[in-house]
Amino acid sequence: MIRIVLVDDHELVRSGFRLILAGQSDIEVVGEASNAEDGLRLVRSAKPDVALVDVHMPGMSGIELTERVQRAGLRTRIVILTVVQDAQFPRRLLQSGALGYLTKGCAADELLQAVRTVAQGRRYLDAAIAREMALSTVVGDASPLESLAARELEVALMLARGMQVKDIASRLHLSPKTVSTYKQRLFEKLDVQHTIALAHMLSAHGLLDGSAVAPG
Repeated sequence: MIRIVLVDDHELVRSGFRLILAGQSDIEVVGEASNAEDGLRLVRSAKPDVALVDVHMPGMSGIELTERVQRAGLRTRIVILTVVQDAQFPRRLLQSGALGYLTKGCAADELLQAVRTVAQGRRYLDAAIAREMALSTVVGDASPLESLAARELEVALMLARGMQVKDIASRLHLSPKTVSTYKQRLFEKLDVQHTIALAHMLSAHGLLDGSAVAPG
């Protein structure tokens, strides 16, 4: 039996996935969380085989949750959920430690295949994501987010959701000065001048829900 938890701030997404997964004899949904903080606690307590985790949520992101699960040595395997459609999927996200990557609009069969594949310890890429990655390789038009280090991408997501430097520093256990350096560096790499432009870029590349873009 594959034991699964769902971590997504959209109840309709969780409900849809639960409906698909609940009909399988070899899969059991053992818990749900609407944010990454509760999701991490759920992973620690329920010790599921697989966690389906939204990449962008209020507070801690799915990337940070994944990294914390990895650092803690927990055996739960993570499947990251993104809203990428025709956007260029940043390969940097592949370094988060997750084994699976799905779009929220994936077909039921693909969701089940991903869960079963990842439960066996093998990587799974959603067909849409794999296609966009292949196309970007062919045309040489890679995502500009490729230039960001993993920590820079994490800081970018937090900034785009409207978090202040001091709050990001506290969450990541860094000094505000270090976070400011990350912010300046990623702005230079992405050639953006403010967090609104950063948020729109992340949204365009499938890492941020348009409704979560930080206000000016």
